[in-house]
Amino acid sequence: MHTAVVGVGYTGRRVLALLPGGSISGLSRPKFDLDMPPETLPDLPQPYALLYTVPPGTDSENDTRLAALLSLFGPLPERIVYLSTSGVYGNAGGEMVDENRTPAPATKRARRRLAAEMLLTDWCVRKSVELVILRVPGIYGPDRLGIDRIRQGAPLILETEANPGNRIHVDDLAACCVRSLGKDAPPGIYNVGDGDHRSSTWFMKKVAMLAGLDAPTEISRARAEQSFSEARLSFLNESRILGTEKMRKVLGFTPRYANPEEGIQASL
Repeated sequence: MHTAVVGVGYTGRRVLALLPGGSISGLSRPKFDLDMPPETLPDLPQPYALLYTVPPGTDSENDTRLAALLSLFGPLPERIVYLSTSGVYGNAGGEMVDENRTPAPATKRARRRLAAEMLLTDWCVRKSVELVILRVPGIYGPDRLGIDRIRQGAPLILETEANPGNRIHVDDLAACCVRSLGKDAPPGIYNVGDGDHRSSTWFMKKVAMLAGLDAPTEISRARAEQSFSEARLSFLNESRILGTEKMRKVLGFTPRYANPEEGIQASL
Protein backbone atom coordinates (compact mmCIF):
# COMPACT_ATOMS: atom_id res chain seq x y z
CA MET A 1 0.00 0.00 0.00
CA HIS A 2 1.24 3.49 -0.83
CA THR A 3 2.18 5.73 2.10
CA ALA A 4 1.87 9.52 2.22
CA VAL A 5 3.77 11.35 4.97
CA VAL A 6 2.44 14.83 5.74
CA GLY A 7 5.22 16.66 7.56
CA VAL A 8 8.67 15.59 6.42
CA GLY A 9 10.67 16.82 9.39
CA TYR A 10 12.86 15.12 11.96
CA THR A 11 10.67 12.03 12.27
CA GLY A 12 8.93 12.07 8.89
CA ARG A 13 12.21 11.89 6.95
CA ARG A 14 13.21 8.77 8.85
CA VAL A 15 9.86 7.10 8.21
CA LEU A 16 10.23 7.70 4.47
CA ALA A 17 13.74 6.22 4.59
CA LEU A 18 12.34 2.97 6.04
CA LEU A 19 9.71 2.49 3.31
CA PRO A 20 10.14 1.26 -0.27
CA GLY A 21 11.08 4.20 -2.49
CA GLY A 22 8.47 3.51 -5.14
CA SER A 23 5.53 3.55 -2.74
CA ILE A 24 5.95 6.78 -0.79
CA SER A 25 5.04 10.45 -1.04
CA GLY A 26 6.30 13.19 1.25
CA LEU A 27 4.28 16.41 1.60
CA SER A 28 5.94 19.35 3.33
CA ARG A 29 6.51 23.08 3.17
CA PRO A 30 6.89 25.17 1.12
CA LYS A 31 5.09 23.21 -1.64
CA PHE A 32 2.37 21.95 0.69
CA ASP A 33 1.56 24.52 3.35
CA LEU A 34 -1.46 23.80 5.56
CA ASP A 35 -1.48 27.38 6.84
CA MET A 36 -2.29 28.36 3.23
CA PRO A 37 -3.79 25.10 1.99
CA PRO A 38 -4.21 24.23 -1.69
CA GLU A 39 -7.60 23.29 -3.08
CA THR A 40 -6.85 19.56 -3.22
CA LEU A 41 -4.27 17.02 -2.21
CA PRO A 42 -1.77 15.85 -4.83
CA ASP A 43 -2.87 12.71 -6.64
CA LEU A 44 -1.91 9.68 -4.56
CA PRO A 45 -1.87 6.07 -5.76
CA GLN A 46 -4.73 3.96 -4.42
CA PRO A 47 -4.97 2.47 -1.87
CA TYR A 48 -2.88 4.52 0.52
CA ALA A 49 -2.22 5.16 4.21
CA LEU A 50 -1.30 8.54 5.65
CA LEU A 51 1.07 9.52 8.45
CA TYR A 52 0.48 12.99 9.90
CA THR A 53 3.36 14.53 11.88
CA VAL A 54 2.58 18.25 11.63
CA PRO A 55 2.25 20.08 14.97
CA PRO A 56 -0.76 22.35 15.49
CA GLY A 57 -0.31 26.07 14.96
CA THR A 58 -0.33 28.40 17.94
CA ASP A 59 -3.02 30.82 16.76
CA SER A 60 -6.00 28.75 17.92
CA GLU A 61 -7.17 26.37 20.63
CA ASN A 62 -7.87 23.91 17.82
CA ASP A 63 -5.68 22.36 15.14
CA THR A 64 -6.56 24.42 12.08
CA ARG A 65 -3.84 22.72 10.03
CA LEU A 66 -5.34 19.28 10.55
CA ALA A 67 -8.82 20.64 9.85
CA ALA A 68 -7.50 22.07 6.56
CA LEU A 69 -6.02 18.71 5.58
CA LEU A 70 -9.28 16.86 6.25
CA SER A 71 -11.12 19.25 3.94
CA LEU A 72 -8.77 18.43 1.03
CA PHE A 73 -9.32 14.71 0.61
CA GLY A 74 -10.72 13.32 -2.60
CA PRO A 75 -10.12 9.57 -2.43
CA LEU A 76 -9.81 8.77 1.26
CA PRO A 77 -6.88 6.97 2.88
CA GLU A 78 -7.53 3.52 4.26
CA ARG A 79 -5.68 4.40 7.45
CA ILE A 80 -4.34 7.50 9.21
CA VAL A 81 -1.54 7.43 11.78
CA TYR A 82 -1.41 10.58 13.90
CA LEU A 83 1.51 11.65 16.08
CA SER A 84 0.07 13.16 19.24
CA THR A 85 1.77 13.83 22.58
CA SER A 86 1.81 12.15 25.98
CA GLY A 87 1.25 15.68 27.31
CA VAL A 88 -2.50 15.11 26.85
CA TYR A 89 -2.45 13.25 30.19
CA GLY A 90 -1.28 16.33 32.10
CA ASN A 91 0.14 15.95 35.59
CA ALA A 92 -0.47 12.49 37.04
CA GLY A 93 1.53 13.05 40.22
CA GLY A 94 4.12 10.48 39.21
CA GLU A 95 1.56 7.72 38.62
CA MET A 96 1.62 5.26 35.73
CA VAL A 97 -0.74 6.30 32.92
CA ASP A 98 -2.10 3.96 30.28
CA GLU A 99 -4.38 4.60 27.34
CA ASN A 100 -7.52 4.19 29.47
CA ARG A 101 -6.69 7.25 31.56
CA THR A 102 -8.89 10.27 30.90
CA PRO A 103 -6.78 13.03 29.33
CA ALA A 104 -6.32 16.19 31.38
CA PRO A 105 -3.98 18.45 29.38
CA ALA A 106 -2.53 21.30 31.40
CA THR A 107 -0.85 23.35 28.66
CA LYS A 108 -2.13 25.05 25.52
CA ARG A 109 0.01 22.87 23.26
CA ALA A 110 -1.36 19.69 24.86
CA ARG A 111 -4.95 20.95 24.68
CA ARG A 112 -4.48 21.59 20.95
CA ARG A 113 -3.20 18.01 20.52
CA LEU A 114 -6.20 16.59 22.35
CA ALA A 115 -8.53 18.72 20.21
CA ALA A 116 -6.78 17.29 17.15
CA GLU A 117 -7.24 13.74 18.43
CA MET A 118 -10.96 14.35 18.95
CA LEU A 119 -11.40 15.98 15.55
CA LEU A 120 -9.62 13.16 13.80
CA THR A 121 -11.41 10.43 15.74
CA ASP A 122 -14.82 11.86 14.85
CA TRP A 123 -13.85 12.31 11.19
CA CYS A 124 -12.46 8.79 10.84
CA VAL A 125 -15.57 7.26 12.40
CA ARG A 126 -17.81 9.16 9.97
CA LYS A 127 -15.63 8.30 6.97
CA SER A 128 -14.88 4.68 7.97
CA VAL A 129 -11.13 5.32 7.97
CA GLU A 130 -8.91 3.33 10.33
CA LEU A 131 -7.05 5.48 12.86
CA VAL A 132 -3.93 4.94 14.96
CA ILE A 133 -3.00 7.64 17.47
CA LEU A 134 0.53 7.49 18.89
CA ARG A 135 0.96 9.48 22.11
CA VAL A 136 4.63 10.37 22.02
CA PRO A 137 6.88 11.67 24.84
CA GLY A 138 10.21 13.47 24.40
CA ILE A 139 12.00 12.54 21.16
CA TYR A 140 15.80 12.34 21.16
CA GLY A 141 18.40 11.29 18.62
CA PRO A 142 21.18 12.77 16.46
CA ASP A 143 21.32 16.55 16.95
CA ARG A 144 18.56 16.26 19.58
CA LEU A 145 20.56 15.55 22.72
CA GLY A 146 20.66 19.04 24.23
CA ILE A 147 24.43 19.28 23.87
CA ASP A 148 24.34 23.02 23.18
CA ARG A 149 22.47 23.58 26.45
CA ILE A 150 25.07 21.55 28.30
CA ARG A 151 27.90 23.57 26.76
CA GLN A 152 26.11 26.79 27.67
CA GLY A 153 26.01 25.68 31.30
CA ALA A 154 22.22 25.39 31.60
CA PRO A 155 21.46 23.96 35.06
CA LEU A 156 19.34 20.90 35.82
CA ILE A 157 17.01 20.12 38.70
CA LEU A 158 18.66 17.97 41.35
CA GLU A 159 18.32 14.35 40.36
CA THR A 160 16.81 13.58 43.76
CA GLU A 161 14.03 16.12 43.06
CA ALA A 162 13.49 15.38 39.36
CA ASN A 163 10.36 13.76 37.96
CA PRO A 164 10.26 10.43 36.10
CA GLY A 165 11.33 10.67 32.47
CA ASN A 166 9.57 9.43 29.34
CA ARG A 167 11.32 9.38 25.99
CA ILE A 168 11.78 7.60 22.67
CA HIS A 169 14.69 7.49 20.22
CA VAL A 170 13.70 8.97 16.87
CA ASP A 171 14.66 5.80 15.00
CA ASP A 172 12.41 3.77 17.29
CA LEU A 173 9.58 6.24 16.76
CA ALA A 174 10.01 6.01 12.99
CA ALA A 175 9.94 2.20 13.16
CA CYS A 176 6.82 2.36 15.34
CA CYS A 177 5.16 4.58 12.74
CA VAL A 178 5.95 2.06 10.02
CA ARG A 179 4.49 -0.72 12.15
CA SER A 180 1.36 1.38 12.77
CA LEU A 181 0.90 1.97 9.04
CA GLY A 182 0.73 -1.77 8.34
CA LYS A 183 -2.62 -3.30 7.43
CA ASP A 184 -2.39 -5.82 10.27
CA ALA A 185 -1.69 -3.24 12.99
CA PRO A 186 -4.79 -2.91 15.19
CA PRO A 187 -6.27 0.62 15.12
CA GLY A 188 -6.42 2.51 18.40
CA ILE A 189 -4.50 4.74 20.77
CA TYR A 190 -1.00 3.74 21.88
CA ASN A 191 1.46 5.26 24.29
CA VAL A 192 4.94 5.18 22.76
CA GLY A 193 8.13 5.08 24.82
CA ASP A 194 11.28 3.12 25.57
CA GLY A 195 10.01 1.92 28.95
CA ASP A 196 12.91 3.53 30.84
CA HIS A 197 11.73 6.20 33.27
CA ARG A 198 14.93 7.65 34.65
CA SER A 199 14.71 11.41 34.95
CA SER A 200 15.67 14.06 32.41
CA THR A 201 18.44 15.05 34.83
CA TRP A 202 19.88 11.53 34.64
CA PHE A 203 19.56 11.64 30.86
CA MET A 204 21.38 14.96 30.45
CA LYS A 205 24.14 13.92 32.84
CA LYS A 206 24.61 10.73 30.81
CA VAL A 207 24.75 12.73 27.56
CA ALA A 208 27.43 14.97 29.06
CA MET A 209 29.48 12.02 30.26
CA LEU A 210 29.31 10.14 26.95
CA ALA A 211 30.06 13.32 24.97
CA GLY A 212 33.08 14.11 27.14
CA LEU A 213 31.58 17.31 28.55
CA ASP A 214 31.55 18.68 32.08
CA ALA A 215 28.60 17.52 34.14
CA PRO A 216 25.80 20.11 34.26
CA THR A 217 25.18 22.04 37.46
CA GLU A 218 22.22 20.80 39.51
CA ILE A 219 19.96 23.17 41.43
CA SER A 220 16.97 22.75 43.71
CA ARG A 221 13.44 22.71 42.33
CA ALA A 222 12.67 25.83 44.37
CA ARG A 223 15.53 27.69 42.73
CA ALA A 224 14.56 26.37 39.29
CA GLU A 225 11.05 27.78 39.70
CA GLN A 226 12.60 31.22 40.07
CA SER A 227 14.99 30.99 37.11
CA PHE A 228 13.65 28.56 34.49
CA SER A 229 11.52 29.77 31.58
CA GLU A 230 7.77 29.25 31.68
CA ALA A 231 7.98 26.72 28.84
CA ARG A 232 10.64 24.67 30.60
CA LEU A 233 8.77 24.76 33.89
CA SER A 234 5.62 23.49 32.20
CA PHE A 235 7.47 20.26 31.38
CA LEU A 236 9.09 19.99 34.79
CA ASN A 237 5.81 20.49 36.65
CA GLU A 238 4.14 17.50 35.00
CA SER A 239 5.00 14.11 36.48
CA ARG A 240 3.88 10.76 35.06
CA ILE A 241 5.17 7.35 34.06
CA LEU A 242 4.04 6.42 30.57
CA GLY A 243 2.79 2.84 30.39
CA THR A 244 3.72 1.18 27.07
CA GLU A 245 2.44 -2.38 27.55
CA LYS A 246 -0.24 -1.93 24.88
CA MET A 247 2.38 -0.77 22.36
CA ARG A 248 4.37 -3.93 22.99
CA LYS A 249 1.58 -6.52 23.31
CA VAL A 250 -1.18 -5.21 21.01
CA LEU A 251 0.68 -3.17 18.41
CA GLY A 252 3.54 -5.66 18.57
CA PHE A 253 6.35 -3.13 18.67
CA THR A 254 9.44 -3.28 20.89
CA PRO A 255 11.93 -0.37 20.81
CA ARG A 256 15.48 -1.15 19.81
CA TYR A 257 16.84 1.39 22.28
CA ALA A 258 15.10 0.21 25.44
CA ASN A 259 18.22 1.37 27.27
CA PRO A 260 18.57 5.10 26.53
CA GLU A 261 22.29 4.93 27.21
CA GLU A 262 22.63 2.86 24.03
CA GLY A 263 20.38 5.34 22.22
CA ILE A 264 22.59 8.25 23.32
CA GLN A 265 25.72 6.44 22.15
CA ALA A 266 24.13 5.71 18.76
CA SER A 267 23.04 9.35 18.46
CA LEU A 268 26.53 10.67 19.18
